[in-house]
Amino acid sequence: MGKLAVYKFGAMMILVVQVILAVFTIVALFGGNVTPVGNTARAMLVYALPVLILANVVIAFYWLIRRKWFYLLIPIIVVACCLPYIGTLWQPLRSLDIKAADAQQGLKIATYNVCMFNRETSGFIAQDVLAEMKRQKVDVLCIQEYNEVSGDKVNADSYKEYFPYMVMGRSDMVIFSRFPIKGNKTFTFEDTNQSAMWADIDFKGNMLRVFNVHLETTGINRTKHQADKYQAKGMDIANNRLMQAFFGNYVMGMMFRSGQAIEISNEKIKSDKPVILCGDFNDVPYSYVYNTMLGNMVDGFKECGAGFMRTFREPKKPVRIDYIFHDEALKGLTYYKTDMTYSDHFPVFMKVTFN
Repeated sequence: MGKLAVYKFGAMMILVVQVILAVFTIVALFGGNVTPVGNTARAMLVYALPVLILANVVIAFYWLIRRKWFYLLIPIIVVACCLPYIGTLWQPLRSLDIKAADAQQGLKIATYNVCMFNRETSGFIAQDVLAEMKRQKVDVLCIQEYNEVSGDKVNADSYKEYFPYMVMGRSDMVIFSRFPIKGNKTFTFEDTNQSAMWADIDFKGNMLRVFNVHLETTGINRTKHQADKYQAKGMDIANNRLMQAFFGNYVMGMMFRSGQAIEISNEKIKSDKPVILCGDFNDVPYSYVYNTMLGNMVDGFKECGAGFMRTFREPKKPVRIDYIFHDEALKGLTYYKTDMTYSDHFPVFMKVTFN
């Protein structure tokens, strides 16, 4: 009887954990529908969604082994509700015939945070990036964290040979194009170093508005660098103070990004031309920023991507924070990244055509 009682008590505790986990998962799934301002806890839960989903899968296997079919329904239903979110990270493997897509009529766009070309001044990295864009047959290239001294200024003529049209935003933003640029606009976000821009591109008589966006960073790396400097000077930093700084900077960055996303979304709505929106959002799928920027547009990866998509190169942070969205007037043909190692981001490519 003692063993049976312990057995039942253990099963009951697992059930309690399952119910709590299900509630947290569903709240996290819809956490991106509310602004982080005043809803920090709900907004932060979105970042834990992969862990929460994995925990539900583990408990599902537990009930499966125990043959508790009724209890098994709980994690199955929760995971099923999360399928749209899972689709923003992983798509079923499909044949990506890039050469066949490139042969079709359409516009190929790339977005790449080049991290100032690693501050390399000879121009070698900038040239290699250009060579990759040629190999991928890119028509429009949106760059974030661009730096003239480290990059294109050294090789201006070679870039112009392939991309005859170019517009600069702030010093860290640029759009290169093989097709005429008829107009452009730059946005400077208040109280931050980030910015955005758009360019109207005449693609064989069809006007498109291409947004290049770089939203506020998380602030974690900045805090870490500051802590490393203090420790290098022999200054002791209490762990709780460091954690407070991490949390404070992350929350502040999240709030800044939400305001920036609203600004870009409002500008996007004003466009009388089909829109392609791309860049480094510094935020994960299903966050408030992601949902606000997406609006009624199409996420290119969900439309025609394949496999697991991560755009941040750091192995410990396999996240997707670089995106290409487009209006429903356009249709995606291919969506993929390549493994260039010059930046802490991967370049993302998409080929679109008119629907």
